[in-house]
Amino acid sequence: MYDLNIITFIKDHMLTDQHTVAVAESVTSGHLQAALASAENASKFFQGGITTYNLGQKARHLKVEPIHAETCNCVSERIAGEMALNVTALFSSDWGIGITGYAAPVPECNIHELFAYYAISFRGKLLARKFISAEKAEPIKVQLFYVNSILNALNDLINKIRTGNQSSFSSSDFNSINSKLTSAGPVNTSPSIENREP
Repeated sequence: MYDLNIITFIKDHMLTDQHTVAVAESVTSGHLQAALASAENASKFFQGGITTYNLGQKARHLKVEPIHAETCNCVSERIAGEMALNVTALFSSDWGIGITGYAAPVPECNIHELFAYYAISFRGKLLARKFISAEKAEPIKVQLFYVNSILNALNDLINKIRTGNQSSFSSSDFNSINSKLTSAGPVNTSPSIENREP
């Protein structure tokens, strides 16, 4: 179901670095939260998450830009980025993950292929915004595919930061991130329609 080895790696790094993570999801319907919460001592690094299915809730809780969101049924790279950034403020976490997309076709919206956008942020900077496509399958299998793909991406980003690998970031972004890693503890920042819709 969930990739427990990757979850353990994420947990170990988060605890070692005294970092926390929060999740804003739509298409995965809470599975990403469940995956992170399955780790031992999850409460020491997992701040929590929110599942928002429709535009109203995404705009209210995650501050997505509603005019853009309406044009794309809340499914775009930009929406995923806004979700990842704003969930960190909502839960006072270092890392943020946002995902929105489709786990089943929506013919009435001319959606026949399955895809999602996800984003990962760290302390106010987007480190990744990605498109991911899925083979047609039962919605639960598609959701789990998205979840495990994102967990692997998060683990890769954590490793790149910890080892000083700058290949995926601009030098200015990496230097900013790296300098913040030296400070202890998490930062305090102030502050859809899945299976069938985003």
